[in-house]
Amino acid sequence: MATVTYDSASRIYPGTEKPAVNELKLDIGDGELLVLVGPSGSGKSTALRMLAGLEFVDKGSILIDDRDVTLTPPQDRDIAMVFQNYALYPNMTVAGNMGFALKQQGVSKEERAKRVMEAAKILDLEEYLDRKPKNLSGGQRQRVAMGRAIVRSPQVFLMDEPLSNLDAKLRVSTRTQLVDLQARLGVTTVYVTHDQVEAMTMGHRVAVLDHGVLQQVDTPRRLYSAPANLFVAGFIGSPAMNLIEADRSGDELHFGSSVVALPADVQADLKASSATRFVIGIRPEHLSNAGGGLNSNVTVVEELGSDAFVHATIQHGGGDVTIVVRIDGETTVSRGDNMPISIDGPVHIFEADSGKRLGTPPE
Repeated sequence: MATVTYDSASRIYPGTEKPAVNELKLDIGDGELLVLVGPSGSGKSTALRMLAGLEFVDKGSILIDDRDVTLTPPQDRDIAMVFQNYALYPNMTVAGNMGFALKQQGVSKEERAKRVMEAAKILDLEEYLDRKPKNLSGGQRQRVAMGRAIVRSPQVFLMDEPLSNLDAKLRVSTRTQLVDLQARLGVTTVYVTHDQVEAMTMGHRVAVLDHGVLQQVDTPRRLYSAPANLFVAGFIGSPAMNLIEADRSGDELHFGSSVVALPADVQADLKASSATRFVIGIRPEHLSNAGGGLNSNVTVVEELGSDAFVHATIQHGGGDVTIVVRIDGETTVSRGDNMPISIDGPVHIFEADSGKRLGTPPE
């Protein structure tokens, strides 16, 4: 097991001006499952490949267990990688695929068989050891790819969107198995995904990247309740946080026809800010249809059983603005209804241009 450190690590592809990963500073603890998440082009896969030794580090350094591996070849880094497409050898059995890397390392046949069987027991693959990959389901192939990594007993697991080829139901069950497996093995794991729901349900901590820059790294709960900036606020959460440009009047911000109640620390930052435009962020569950000062017109109701997400328009800033409200699933609200809305939870305030959060994030 090991720690991992990105020490101001950057990757600049030839022919480009902006770094794909820009001075990434990130410490990953021993035995931690850290998820790198962000939209397409955010640099998350590049960051993972830099750690694997598959991408050159143009500036800064990368350390594994306090050992500088920036210039170390991939095979000497003591890492194991699980790819999106599994990369199994079709002509080999499950056992052959799982033990292939050990064979290349010169591990004896007896030791290979022992370690393959141990991994097969962990992954519930014992009855499939003699099968070829073509005779396995997608979920079983994914477990074989995991088994191939486990038998090597690496210091660090690297996973690049390993569940993206599975159907929705299988992804949910497999990610649960992965989390349980990582906890039992205790191996430091860096996991890349574009799916923020996957990131929030799997990671001990989640690092959010955008255009190669680390935006925030924290626990899933903190990312959700205390986003550091406007990008994180809009990216984390499903459905997304309602983000509406505020109407400012002196030291007050208005949301529709209501004055937003601001804590003292936010009021202080608002007075000190030189920005002219601000954005109000409100989670759908922190709005209520129990009555209030905002009138809305319902346009869409998404019924999800225990919950319903109501899309409604309000008058704000001289025009119609659509917001999403999370309400009880047994609602009788329907398209075309007039629905009163009130704010029943925390409100997040950001500078529109810089994306900076106002006030001290809640603990």
